[in-house]
Amino acid sequence: MTLTNPEIAHLRLLNQRIVLPAFNDPAEVVGWLGAVQAQDYFGAKWALGLRMRDASDHEIDKAFNLGSILRTHVMRPTWHFVLPADIRWMLALTAPRVHALSAYMVRQQGLDDAIFARSDTALAKALEGGQYLTRDELKEVLQKAGVDVDSGLSMSYLMMHAELEGIVCSGPRRGKQFTYALLEERAPDAKRLEREEALAELARRFFTSRGPATVQDFAKWSSLRVADARNGLEAVKDNFEQETLGNQTYWFLRPRAPAMGPSPTVHLLSVYDEYISSYKDRSAIDADHLADLFRRMGNALQYLIILDGQLAGTWKRTIRKNIVTVDMNPFKNLSDDENHALTMAGQHYGAFLQLPVEVQIQ
Repeated sequence: MTLTNPEIAHLRLLNQRIVLPAFNDPAEVVGWLGAVQAQDYFGAKWALGLRMRDASDHEIDKAFNLGSILRTHVMRPTWHFVLPADIRWMLALTAPRVHALSAYMVRQQGLDDAIFARSDTALAKALEGGQYLTRDELKEVLQKAGVDVDSGLSMSYLMMHAELEGIVCSGPRRGKQFTYALLEERAPDAKRLEREEALAELARRFFTSRGPATVQDFAKWSSLRVADARNGLEAVKDNFEQETLGNQTYWFLRPRAPAMGPSPTVHLLSVYDEYISSYKDRSAIDADHLADLFRRMGNALQYLIILDGQLAGTWKRTIRKNIVTVDMNPFKNLSDDENHALTMAGQHYGAFLQLPVEVQIQ
């Protein structure tokens, strides 16, 4: 069998559990995927909900506040959801690379090892004993400790450094505000793995949950060097099938599901969903169109319509007190069946928010 782009897209939807969702708990989703990109917290919650049999926004908030899933900088660098059990070994593997990728911007902020040491010490002392403090409250802590937090992005890089060093991670939300907690108190039973074991485990989760994928995809997703990504795959490759398309070798588990799913099927995704962000090569979902969208819309590009695995438009939500409006903007005129699939996807999102939904298709 030779893979085609539509088959790659369908297998990814299945392996990521977007099609035929298999999980009952947010932590199960995060454990399956290893890490879930989460700088857009609301989009990341929906990414978990999509992969669960029956989920609500409230349920995922509850899991986050209880600490069964954590949010920290761990890859690329940006926030991800990770499990408390995984956070230590994952940080040990990826943090050095994220530090290296951030080094230029860190120097631009005038930060150095001495400043980081003072900042990390002050943050740890302020949070010990189960204290959960907001970014603004920690900013005051650092100011009192003599750390300059008023220039540029210095506060962002000070907090990210503390996350990457395994000192702090997410605490429960306080109203609409995020808090930080001591990692050792939030994840006391976190595993520690030897480097080669960690490489193999991260590769196993990536190719199990995101295949068909390439070594270059794994390296891009994880921030690892390509040589390390290859070493991780080498340790687990006997568990996977491989096929070549063009000059790319794809590794994957073939799921026990039909070769292609029912059509038309629509999924409403965040632009940061793992179906989008996990891959360096996005040709399986119309990469040229996606690149054009990024150029034209920049940070305004948040949510994407995926029709039968392919990029087919954008959507946005407007939440009011008693209703959510979902505006759909497909790239082309759709058939009646495709418009119905869009409406059903909008209804699914409304059910997740536990709100009546109004779907508008432009």
